[in-house]
Amino acid sequence: MRLLSVVLAGGSGSKLWPLSRQAFPTPFVTLGGSTLLQQAIERGQACGASDHMIVTGKEHQFLAEDILLQSSVRSSSTLLLESGSRGTGPAIALAALQCGRQLGRETVMLILPADQLVPDVKGFAASAAEAVKLAVAGSLVLWGINPTGPDTRYRYIEVDRRSNESQPARRLVETPDAQTAQGFLASDRYYWDSGMLCGTSESIVSAFERHAPDLLSAARQVIESSPTVVNKVLLDAEAFARLQPMDIGSAVTTRADNLQVIPAGFSWSDVGSWPPAAHPQPPDADGNTLPPASVALDARDTQVRVASHGPKVVALLGVNDLVIVDTPDALLVAHKDSVQRVEEIVDALVARKHEAVHLPAVVHRPWGTYASLKEEAGYKVKRITVKPGQSLSLQYHHQRAEHWVVVRGTAMVQVGDAQYKTLPGEYRYIPLKERHRLTNIGNDELVLIEVQCGTYLGEDDIVRLADTYGRA
Repeated sequence: MRLLSVVLAGGSGSKLWPLSRQAFPTPFVTLGGSTLLQQAIERGQACGASDHMIVTGKEHQFLAEDILLQSSVRSSSTLLLESGSRGTGPAIALAALQCGRQLGRETVMLILPADQLVPDVKGFAASAAEAVKLAVAGSLVLWGINPTGPDTRYRYIEVDRRSNESQPARRLVETPDAQTAQGFLASDRYYWDSGMLCGTSESIVSAFERHAPDLLSAARQVIESSPTVVNKVLLDAEAFARLQPMDIGSAVTTRADNLQVIPAGFSWSDVGSWPPAAHPQPPDADGNTLPPASVALDARDTQVRVASHGPKVVALLGVNDLVIVDTPDALLVAHKDSVQRVEEIVDALVARKHEAVHLPAVVHRPWGTYASLKEEAGYKVKRITVKPGQSLSLQYHHQRAEHWVVVRGTAMVQVGDAQYKTLPGEYRYIPLKERHRLTNIGNDELVLIEVQCGTYLGEDDIVRLADTYGRA
């Protein structure tokens, strides 16, 4: 029996805004000391998976690769790279077809969303061992979570009666209204659907053949036109665009008749909004979760997350039941009863075409990162980091000149046809419209302060002439 862990690492970045963004969705957010994607990979490892597949967006490839570099599963991992978002239904269909092509249809797939917290990894691994046995016998296996409230965000699983043993699912109910959810909570026959799934590639493909044949046919066309190159499958964009958006419940699990449910005997949290995202940090005596440099007077049940450059004192006075998330370019203040509506804030910013929807305060690129430290009319100050051996594109700007000061590491700076080795404390000037390139030629991370001066300082004022990452 071969076990493949499939980690779903997509999303629009709206759930944990302003910490998550379109270019930095929830799986790449750090909670509890590591990214949610890293935690999902480690859960698959703990279950004994010999192979790993990460389904994520093409624009997030380098984020996933950075995380894989920190794990021991890089050599046994495949990246399935989507050119857009089509939901969990197409993602799982594509993963099942690729698994069958790559590893065999008898391979057991353990499908793990990377937007969940499961601190008890050993407990989860024990339940996964039972799920694998049921999957080998032909079942599709779900994990049921004992509901703690009449939550209308979740799909509910009905069973004969909740117990400590696995049992067949009678039916699945899509996100009920509040009154129905209250009735489910009062009953002993309902679980929340955790979103985790286990089954063989053959069973999952067969379920799509029976319940979503059009989706499966379109997914087959995508896989057949998408070759694997060095552990990466860049899914054909034209064929991918023909996939209809659908979640796995609508496609398969609400219709399947071979579902088994394993009760989750371990702690679990869906990081679908800000209050659950506080779980890795224990609250204080007043129910507050706060950063170290905080003062709270007459404040209760309030969650504060600060992701700013440098230390910041947070002072709370006479407030209750708030969620406060502070990043260098955005501040969210919401009552806990309203925080589920944060996506409405994102929609409003999308309508205004605001940059805070797409890019995070620290923007990750294949070569490193950049962060804006200060901006006023006519100038912008950035902090740039470059990984060892990596280069920015050979480029020029129409409307700005740049000043570079190296503060750590060793840079090779190309200005026109000249090359300058540049050490900490040394400075280079990049004139308007001059070709230039930055390369880290040292063994350590390169850190640079950039001052842009010009009439327009937007990120789109870049003309790439050559690029290691195919963006020219």
